[in-house]
Amino acid sequence: MSNINPSIASLAMTPVTSQNESRKREGAGGTWFEALARAWGAALDRQAGSIEELSAGLEGNDTPSAITELTAESLKMGFLSNSSHTAISAIGEALSTMARKS
Repeated sequence: MSNINPSIASLAMTPVTSQNESRKREGAGGTWFEALARAWGAALDRQAGSIEELSAGLEGNDTPSAITELTAESLKMGFLSNSSHTAISAIGEALSTMARKS
């Protein structure tokens, strides 16, 4: 069995650095894996906001086109949620495997 390249293993655990002090105060530090999870979370938050706006606009406007648009945005949320779970789980498993082999 071959050993994992030490530079790859160290890259996985390298902290994300920020030149911007305000980002550090907002919790933007951490590893790239944490940054990836935060990015997925932000994308899901934006999509949820879009669904909330469309949902609020349905009051008294329950036309087929409005309902179809809300349905499409809801399906997009499901796709993003599944994709984020898959990506984070796969990367987490890969990092776990690298940690066991190094």
